[in-house]
Amino acid sequence: MSEEINPKSQELPEGEAETAENDENQAPKVFTIEVLCMIKKSQQQHGLRHGDYQRYRGYCSRRVKRLRKTLHLPQGDRRHYKKKDVTVAHLEGKGADERFVHIPLILAERAWAYAMQLRQESNTEPRKKFHLVSKLKKAVVYAHQLQDLCNTDAFDARSKLECEAYVAWMEGSLKFELGAWREAAENLKKAQLVYQNLIQALPEEEQIIYKAKVDELAPSLRYCAYNIGGNASMDDLLEMRGQGVLNNLDALIAQTKTQSLETLQTTEWRGRKVTVRPEKVRLFLISIQDLAKTVDKAKDNQAKIEIIEDVLIDCKDAITAVRDEIKQDPKLRTASEDGALTGIQYLLSYLSHTRLMLTLERNLYMVAQAKQSFEESGAEARSQEGKRVRPQDISRLYEIILQNIVELQQLQGFENDAKYQAEINELALAFKAFRTYYIALTLINLKRWKEAVALYERSTKYAKEALQSNKMNQFNLRAELTDLVKAIEGSRFSAHAYSVLEDDSSDSSALYGKQSKTTKPLFERLSEYREDPSLLTKNPNVIKLVPEMEPIPCKPLFFDLALNFIEFPDLEDKIQDPKKGAGISGFVKGFLGWGGANK
Repeated sequence: MSEEINPKSQELPEGEAETAENDENQAPKVFTIEVLCMIKKSQQQHGLRHGDYQRYRGYCSRRVKRLRKTLHLPQGDRRHYKKKDVTVAHLEGKGADERFVHIPLILAERAWAYAMQLRQESNTEPRKKFHLVSKLKKAVVYAHQLQDLCNTDAFDARSKLECEAYVAWMEGSLKFELGAWREAAENLKKAQLVYQNLIQALPEEEQIIYKAKVDELAPSLRYCAYNIGGNASMDDLLEMRGQGVLNNLDALIAQTKTQSLETLQTTEWRGRKVTVRPEKVRLFLISIQDLAKTVDKAKDNQAKIEIIEDVLIDCKDAITAVRDEIKQDPKLRTASEDGALTGIQYLLSYLSHTRLMLTLERNLYMVAQAKQSFEESGAEARSQEGKRVRPQDISRLYEIILQNIVELQQLQGFENDAKYQAEINELALAFKAFRTYYIALTLINLKRWKEAVALYERSTKYAKEALQSNKMNQFNLRAELTDLVKAIEGSRFSAHAYSVLEDDSSDSSALYGKQSKTTKPLFERLSEYREDPSLLTKNPNVIKLVPEMEPIPCKPLFFDLALNFIEFPDLEDKIQDPKKGAGISGFVKGFLGWGGANK
């Protein structure tokens, strides 16, 4: 018997033959071309924002030239011109590239832009109306070339719908210029119908461009209806399907929806579905689906903390990816007219909320780890790192948690959401109760009984208010709050008793451990009992051996006695007799102040 031999297997070695067979059996590439999005982006960036069709036409010419050079599809050389159109063969095999199909699309846009430029100039030069029509016809030819390429298996259902709508719009524009109102209405309505169905099949953030295109076609359709003289050609869309105009529309729309679900993951949060486009975000959302089970399987709190910290790193990367996407498109930064968040902004808020909740969960495991160390050995407990765990350390952790709660309250788009704010406030009450309790324990260690009693009462108030709600199920705080209320009851009465005993007398306060310092030596306070640790030192304060000097009144008895024995000299001869007259000279001396009166 003769066996058939594959000539390719003879020419190639065994390994290469297998590779060739795998390449032949490999499924062809399937491309996606978003026609409307691509041309709208190019138009806005190259002149049409200001109605400059000449600038946009020049961009299209340069774009086609670059594409042909990059894809190695030149039309002849410098001397000779040889036309080369894009064929289906360029979209198959190893050299397949979706940019080949961009060439007929850009050519159609160039011809259309030239026609619109001529329409502006035809106001003053009526002859350019004929040139306008010829350019629109050329644009329709290129649009049909694009549709023929996209109708192959190399493109998905969305590309086929986009091309069909583009061709219908281009033909409708040509018929509109020619005054064929009925044909123009049919083509424009066909384009509008396809775009309306695409809006239902695409995610929310991609619907804006298509909605704007539908609104853009509405005035032209009304003008066509006015010229036709009735609404017979536009009343019933089902009639168009029955005529076979859009007989494959339902199948293509269903296929587009299926592909959108496969390529774009949607997640739901607070009753709203959010489309997830960035790859990092999709991977992150997949990774946290079984996060709760993974955390529960961890052996201790430290292992749980490490797991959540690894997930937090991925969450921050996902948030960065969403913010980068918003920066690339300025339209995504602004909210809608009614103030609601767009799809990408809502996704950013959802990821921020997830990050804060994961951070809060990690901090709660840190609190549980600190409580365990604190309860094992009391106030002198030490953690594995050798650091002392005190009540103020635990209260500081709860302070960080409350800061996370504040960030949750300030989440973008939910500042005025009453239901959301009520949930966060009820969650904050529980953490305030725990923080206040551990601040009270800190004051107990400082023997500040009255302040501790006040904080115990406030903590009880917070805990009872939090227990009335049902918002703590996510963190299982209800059981902990119940235990906290029971623990506060005994601690509060104990602190109150210590505060009363402290007010009675200094002796009673000393009896319960409050030491008073004094500078009196022991022999001066023998009738009082005080705990004085200084008596056990090397220099006890028992008695003062050198008495202190005291001031005494001065009594000069010596001088008083000596005065009695002193004899003073006789000075009568030195004293002038006042009875004797002084004469004229005495008068002059007294008058002029020379002498003075004798006393």
